Amino acid sequence: MHTKFKVLVRAWALTLSLAVVSVAGVSTAAMAQTAAPAPAAVVADPAATPAPAAIAAAPVAGAKKAEGTTDNPYGIAALWTNAHSVDMGVLVMLAIMSMGSWYILAIKMLEQRKVAKYTREATEKFWSSGTVAQGAAALHKDSPYQFIAAAGVEATKKHGGLMGHIPLNDWISMSIQRSVDRVNREMQGGLSFLATVGSISPFVGLFGTVWGIYGALTAIGMSGQASIDKVAGPVGSALIMTALGLAVAVPAVLAYNYLLSRNKGLMDDIRGFGNDLHSVLLGSASKS
Repeated sequence: MHTKFKVLVRAWALTLSLAVVSVAGVSTAAMAQTAAPAPAAVVADPAATPAPAAIAAAPVAGAKKAEGTTDNPYGIAALWTNAHSVDMGVLVMLAIMSMGSWYILAIKMLEQRKVAKYTREATEKFWSSGTVAQGAAALHKDSPYQFIAAAGVEATKKHGGLMGHIPLNDWISMSIQRSVDRVNREMQGGLSFLATVGSISPFVGLFGTVWGIYGALTAIGMSGQASIDKVAGPVGSALIMTALGLAVAVPAVLAYNYLLSRNKGLMDDIRGFGNDLHSVLLGSASKS
């Protein structure tokens, strides 16, 4: 019986060994099947990697896209390109008014600087002269003070004929006043243009905006597309007209007020010179 027991134990051990070997073989095969697709994935990686041509083409496409985004389809350039005859007329009018305003501002500032220089010259040279005629000859020929002084001297010399019925005091005063008024008109020249531009340019721009919106809405209604990209572009371009009108009006108004205030100070000096000249001429006439 002991021998049979040993045989059974050996048989059981052998069976257990065979079972372990079988399980190990099945596990190894399963692991092999699981790991088998890995090379296919490795092979697929080169396909996922972009080709050198694609890599080279990517920056070019990005550059083109970036370049395209810099162009504003709703800016001033697009407005001029897509503008109709009325829109172009409004833009040309605003451009002319703007250029005229800046031109007048530059010219009047130079003119006022010259008048201020002539004021200092009259203060230094005229009143130190022996006579009014000598003082007028000492001044610059383009000086308004020389023009007024020469008009006063001529009034004292041409007080005859029908003019002789006018008292000398009134005649000299009238002659000097007329010369001062003439200088004032020349000093005020161009300011009316600035006032006109400052007043009407916003309305010119507003007219362009209304016309542009009308045309945009008409085109949208005919096309039947009312999406935001179809509405924002034409309406935004039309609103630029109002902005341009304000951009023309504001410098014109500022220039008008600046030049007007400087003219006031210069004309006060000229009127004071005329009053003093009137008194000097009357005194010289009474002594003679």
